[in-house]
Amino acid sequence: MKSLLKGGIWGLIAVLTLSTSVWALGREKVIKVGINAPITGDIPKVGEGTKYAAQMWLADIEKAGGLEVGGKKYPVKLVIEDNEAKAESAVKANTKMITEDEVLVIVGPQSSKQAVPAGDVANNYKTPMITPWSTNPDATMNRPYVFRGCFLDPFQGPVLANFITEEFKFTKAAVLYDVASDYPKGLAEFFKQAWEKIHGPGSVVAFESFTTKDTDFSSQLSKINKSGAQVLFTPQYYNEVALIVQQAHELGWTGPIVGSDSWGSAETVTLCGKDCYGLFFSSHYAAAGAKGATKEFISRYEKQYGYTPDDVAALTWDSLRLVQTAIENSGEITGKTEKDRQAIRDALAKIKNFKGITGDMTFTEEGDPIKCAVIVRIGDQGDYEFYKSVCPD
Repeated sequence: MKSLLKGGIWGLIAVLTLSTSVWALGREKVIKVGINAPITGDIPKVGEGTKYAAQMWLADIEKAGGLEVGGKKYPVKLVIEDNEAKAESAVKANTKMITEDEVLVIVGPQSSKQAVPAGDVANNYKTPMITPWSTNPDATMNRPYVFRGCFLDPFQGPVLANFITEEFKFTKAAVLYDVASDYPKGLAEFFKQAWEKIHGPGSVVAFESFTTKDTDFSSQLSKINKSGAQVLFTPQYYNEVALIVQQAHELGWTGPIVGSDSWGSAETVTLCGKDCYGLFFSSHYAAAGAKGATKEFISRYEKQYGYTPDDVAALTWDSLRLVQTAIENSGEITGKTEKDRQAIRDALAKIKNFKGITGDMTFTEEGDPIKCAVIVRIGDQGDYEFYKSVCPD
């Protein structure tokens, strides 16, 4: 019981991992849901959006009197664990939640750098896990117990290559990416493949890399400036985007700089300022102009937390609702951990035409959703404006 209490607050434990387990509180069975997220570390806004979306979801469950499974309602408890934006911490979080807390399902981690190794743990223990934001194929590949709530980089890379080609009519591109991180490294390679498929070998005239924690990109950007590139693609997180864009402009870069879904945090513009106005990136949804359930989620989030939710928060919301759907469709809560985990995993795999606020979803055999990408333009006031939607063939 002590591991379920920290500072007098239910649901906060040492690791941020959204997981679901059943345990007895007296005679009452409680479904535990855990969250594996970066509350601290390099990208704390990602963890904050994850936590806030989870708290909103839990409030709805509590208002409804719990989750209904097999005609019975069960109360839900969140277990939140901080992975510190580190792979090893994410692995420890999953291991603890599965082996000690006997969770039934895990939501998170978000970033591929944490989701890929943590997913290995979940799959080995036959515990269903859904990563809301990891776009790297390795997160779910050959892992029947791991799912995701977002599109994949093999889709995102060509989307960006095609968009830049059609929008700007450019033929020469440069790429700047973190070689030590799974997500940017993988997406940089997928973009390069897609670009050169369109424009031919050598059309990526500069393919420059750096290492996590680097803050001076002048050497790489100088090479890019001299390469003849017409556009710069950089699939980095918000804490690096501002430095890259600002340094590029200081060194005389005047062409477009295009980003990926890792730009989606509001912190990108907060840190980058006017240097990022007018730039484009691919994402999972756009808050400006949203309608229906998406608008309702945004308005509620803004009222409760004081700012517009980013794509991480929206994807976490969808992932939690996917988990909710799977639990409710699992048939019954037996209290036998392995059996209940298997039932929830099987129910997740069967979900079709799920109506999410980030788009409709049906899972493939690999646990990946078939869904569209959104191209977002950063407006002249720093708003994230919907520009166009790009869907799979």
